[in-house]
Amino acid sequence: MPRRLTALFALLLLLLAACTGGGGGTPEPAAEEKPGTIVVASGRDVTGSNGVRQRLIDAWNREQRQKATGSDFYQARLVELPGSADEQRSQLLGALQSGSARYDVVNLDVTWVPEFAEAGLVRALPDDLVDADVIGPVAETARWDERVYAVPFNSDVGLLYYRTDLLRKAGVEEPYVPEGFTWEKLRGHILTLGEKLNTPDYRNGWTTQLAPYEGRTVNAMEAFATAVPGLGLVDEHGRYTGNVEQLRRGVQELAHRVVPLSVSSQAKEHDETGSTSEFTEGGTAFLRAWPSAYPTLYRVFGKRLGVAPLPGRAVLGGQNLAVTTSSERARKATELIRFLTGRQSERCLLEAGFAATRASAYGRALRCPAEISAAPAPSPTGEADEVPRGDEGRPGLTDAMLRKALEQAVHRPRTPLYGAFTQTLITQLGPLVESGSANQDALARSLDEALRRALPG
Repeated sequence: MPRRLTALFALLLLLLAACTGGGGGTPEPAAEEKPGTIVVASGRDVTGSNGVRQRLIDAWNREQRQKATGSDFYQARLVELPGSADEQRSQLLGALQSGSARYDVVNLDVTWVPEFAEAGLVRALPDDLVDADVIGPVAETARWDERVYAVPFNSDVGLLYYRTDLLRKAGVEEPYVPEGFTWEKLRGHILTLGEKLNTPDYRNGWTTQLAPYEGRTVNAMEAFATAVPGLGLVDEHGRYTGNVEQLRRGVQELAHRVVPLSVSSQAKEHDETGSTSEFTEGGTAFLRAWPSAYPTLYRVFGKRLGVAPLPGRAVLGGQNLAVTTSSERARKATELIRFLTGRQSERCLLEAGFAATRASAYGRALRCPAEISAAPAPSPTGEADEVPRGDEGRPGLTDAMLRKALEQAVHRPRTPLYGAFTQTLITQLGPLVESGSANQDALARSLDEALRRALPG
């Protein structure tokens, strides 16, 4: 009898291990998976209506058809969510919490990963999906509570675009934006432009995204991180750790950037589209924007466009792929993510205009397969992409520059309460951004108090 009980106990342990999974974050489906459609929910692909994300999914679908031994096989379908990033986050949260939409894979903004992981809306994934080839700061966005929940798909980092013709006309010596270029030097260029170019050709020193949405948070965190090296504002659990002095220094740096003599008066109303449009209209010398703005700007300015790393610290952006806890095809969805974030796919993303997440994508050894890269890459407005690309990258925007910018990028606070953090920052900084001035000490104290309420310890 004891032997039978021992054997039964061992069997129960084996069954329990099979049900809970063996570590490493491998998704365990509730029942045996059956071939069918894997639905991928994502924001708009900035490379166009037949963009690189869709073409990569098409390539995976072709592989599945070729591997199939019968009439049933897996296929992935991309669903693009409308609206801004903030609106897409709300849509995904609502859909996954209510079960109103059957998404298997979700493409999350890097700031959303802790929130979706903590809420139990996405599954832990195998650690090897984020290996040493993934660029350091980018890899850090994949994890929460020491587990991988969302694999970096495409990255992003702030860049400085500028008009070489305006700087030349003002007598600024080349290189216009040398190594080690600072915001103080940029403000010096703006003063020179204002003194030398009293013509309709020049109106604004620089423009950016200061409307009351995530763009304001990004610009603020870039100023704060520049003023306070190593600034995190939260600990590894997402709890607030900042103080008034850190915030005062950050507010002071932001105030220098939004003073009316430097920044466009329209920047406080701009998102990415608005700031890019203002820059392309002419009359503005500098623009802070993501790499995705490059094709539009190059088509307008050609060789008159300059690109450089953002002075000071630049914020890391991008999107990561996660498997939902409600997915009935979690194992195959994980396989799809492995394909979409692999070395070859990352090279395709880079060639199409995204910032790749893997270091190997920036070398010369990899090339995007012809069946993916040969398809036309239309712009978001529909016209063909006529922006040249050589072995080193785009004119003025080399692969080496982009990779280095990613390696040096900083994070926004990583917290499950990021929504509360960004809304607090946007609201508190409103008076400074909208008027160009404020009582900096009072603002720092008010912001500190508000963040302590929004991110309780």
